Amino acid sequence: MEYSATQLPLAIGVPFVTGILLMVFGRALPSFLQKATAYAGFLVPAVIGIVAAFRFDEFVSPESGYAFLSDIPFGLDALGIQMTLGLNGISLPLFLLAGIVGAAAGIQAINSPAENQPMYCGLLLFILSGLLGVFASIDIFFFYFFHEFALIPTFILILYWGGIGRRAAAIQMAVYLTAGAMISLAGIALLVIKSGTWTFNLIELKNIYAAGTLDAGTQNLVFALLLFGFGILVSLFPFHSWAPATYTEAPTPVSMLHAGVLKKFGLYGLIQIGVQLMPAALNHWAPVLFWLALGNIVIIGLVTMSQRHLKEMISYSSVMHMGPCFLGIVAYSSFASGGDTAGLGAAVMMMFAHGLSVALLFVLSHAVYRRANTLDFADLGGLAKHAPLLAGFFVAATMASIGLPGFANFWGELGVFVSLGKLPAWQLALVISGIVISAIYGLRAVAAVFFGSESESLKKRLAEKPAADIAFGERAVVLVLLAGLVAVGFWPKLVSGKIDAAAQKDFAPKPPATAPANPQ
Repeated sequence: MEYSATQLPLAIGVPFVTGILLMVFGRALPSFLQKATAYAGFLVPAVIGIVAAFRFDEFVSPESGYAFLSDIPFGLDALGIQMTLGLNGISLPLFLLAGIVGAAAGIQAINSPAENQPMYCGLLLFILSGLLGVFASIDIFFFYFFHEFALIPTFILILYWGGIGRRAAAIQMAVYLTAGAMISLAGIALLVIKSGTWTFNLIELKNIYAAGTLDAGTQNLVFALLLFGFGILVSLFPFHSWAPATYTEAPTPVSMLHAGVLKKFGLYGLIQIGVQLMPAALNHWAPVLFWLALGNIVIIGLVTMSQRHLKEMISYSSVMHMGPCFLGIVAYSSFASGGDTAGLGAAVMMMFAHGLSVALLFVLSHAVYRRANTLDFADLGGLAKHAPLLAGFFVAATMASIGLPGFANFWGELGVFVSLGKLPAWQLALVISGIVISAIYGLRAVAAVFFGSESESLKKRLAEKPAADIAFGERAVVLVLLAGLVAVGFWPKLVSGKIDAAAQKDFAPKPPATAPANPQ
């Protein structure tokens, strides 16, 4: 097998195999072998992702736009299902995101005092394997399969290693995500059935639907199933209530992987499947999606401002920041531009940047908790004089989340706003209000946690156990994530070049065409 065909199976397989080894044999291994095995599982995919990003142009196929193509026999060819792996310019940044956040979450987990470390790390490695499989799958069946595969260990980790409210949060997540998964599966099944060839291969489906053979009514129905099914999985307003509770109660590495990466499954699927195959249906649903996305920005933004618990605030902010990603998709429609691919590219950039920044904020909130034993704003204050480096990192992460220049988030948000420039001024003002809302709750959190007077409870806590600054293991996690944000912030072409090329190839030059009329 050629070099280019081995990379994706290796990236998916290494965390899966090391996860099994840890879960089956981990307790019998010496501590250093446990850690070495876990580090291999978490770090190998990150290295492969980084190498793939730099060598993508060497292996990309001009015809399909995919690189690192590989076919793995799975015995389901008679059903039109083949495990075909590959990366194009839209999936590559998200595959890279999964590798980077996976490495950071792994380092965080390995250095945590979690009970039954081999099982804990093994389940996290299963999540990582599923995440990588989601973004590497060209076959829609396996795209869906890997998502469900990643959800099972997520549920177990929250249920057994989560916070006080873990059981309610895990059950709520399971109910919502099962509903979303079933609705989106119905859309995928209908899409495949209507293709007339019974294939799940996205490249083949794109060629089939490029001819515009699907009537308008069916397009609108399929797109609605994908929009609302994927929307639930992405916490689109008003289907969002499962997400803040889940992220708040989940162990920090799980919050990093789910909020940072797994939640991008729905947005990615909506772009690669819904928008690419049925652009005319996007035109039909774009006005609805616009107002729902504004609900994420304005309504959830105001709810985020009302939070008085640091991790809850970060969890709600993660839901809020899905709004601009959805608006990037809206920007491609006739509602905003009628085929300008800039918004789609900005949405993918926003997904990449948000994944890094929200994972970073969860890491830093855990570091605050370890020193103060609380995340309630009323019981904090003045922590900067005890942990100045932690305070500096938190300020940087907050600035990234707000979208200041110098961080990757800036390019995603700017691209979304520019692509929506043809909207009426009052609608654009509502969109941009998200920056103001983010600045208010982000800077207030910085002030409440790190500056001002120490609370009496914090003084007692620090008198018993003085707070040390951020430790080496924590610092390594922070630097991995922060390096990605800053590198893309100063050199956005690292990510945007591949995204723009793929968007131009698969979504341009022609704007969305009108679908065939409903048969009489």
